[in-house]
Amino acid sequence: MSEVPDTGAEAPQSAAAKLFDLRVLIGGLFTVYGIMLTVAGFFTSSKELTKASHININLWMGLGMLVIGAFFTTWWRLRPLQRPEPDQPKEYETGTSR
Repeated sequence: MSEVPDTGAEAPQSAAAKLFDLRVLIGGLFTVYGIMLTVAGFFTSSKELTKASHININLWMGLGMLVIGAFFTTWWRLRPLQRPEPDQPKEYETGTSR
């Protein structure tokens, strides 16, 4: 009577773990950093603009990051992850016939 120890390799995961979506994390981070850069871009001094060849890089990168963050969050809202339906067992597996 030797019992094989359970390694947990076949342990079912929770539905939340299976449905974790990285688009939420990526979109949220891009949105937060985009807001911070856009606000910093509004308060850029003329001395800093002169050093950057009169290109307000904080403002432009902040707006770009906001666009990317909006893209990821919109994509997540329009096409959410769905749990795959388990395959129906075949007749020979269940022992029933039609």
